[in-house]
Amino acid sequence: MVHANVTIKNVPKQDRPRERLIEYGPAHLSNQDLLAILLGTGTKDESVTTLSQRVFMHFEGLSLLKDATIEELTAIKGIGTAKGVLLLAAIEFGNRMHRFKPDERHVIRSPEDGADYVMEEMRNLNQEHFVCLFLNTKNQILHRQTIFIGSLNSSIVHPREVFREAVKRSAASIICAHNHPSGDPSPSQEDIHVTKRLLECGKMIGIELLDHLVIGDRKFVSLKEKGYL
Repeated sequence: MVHANVTIKNVPKQDRPRERLIEYGPAHLSNQDLLAILLGTGTKDESVTTLSQRVFMHFEGLSLLKDATIEELTAIKGIGTAKGVLLLAAIEFGNRMHRFKPDERHVIRSPEDGADYVMEEMRNLNQEHFVCLFLNTKNQILHRQTIFIGSLNSSIVHPREVFREAVKRSAASIICAHNHPSGDPSPSQEDIHVTKRLLECGKMIGIELLDHLVIGDRKFVSLKEKGYL
């Protein structure tokens, strides 16, 4: 018979993830171990390590867990509101730390620099996001902003919205980027059309469009390198 309120303390010491983290450091723990530490306790029928394993199996690993909602989490037996909120907070905190950029301004010297700056944030998005990087005369990033969300077309991606922000930020140039949720960064005809429209508008007001990057899954296409700028 399993006793009520199975906790990490009921697990043999060598299998306790908290103790192993203290002794060896967090890098030596598996994803399930780290999740067990966050959960803290199991249920009356299973240990916290078993609960952690079941949560990972439910979400098929990190790829789906990172996008979990509170409703999806609390639908799992053993995950109440308190545990669900804690997990969501931990996921968001990790995301923010990953996105954190130091105060020193990032310099864009190549298409790879621009793609690296937005890749991790954009490559797993489920919808297309159109993002602009606003640069000063030294190609340092002054500001990054998502301008549109949704399928790219010339009626939605209006140059007015892009260059209004550029003027507001006193930008000398801009780099645009949008993602393809399919993971394939091959540019469409609409991508090319939007690029040429932004290029012409930039010339008229004196703010150069340096590049338009199409972001896939760990790969990208530069429309400048393709000859469309």
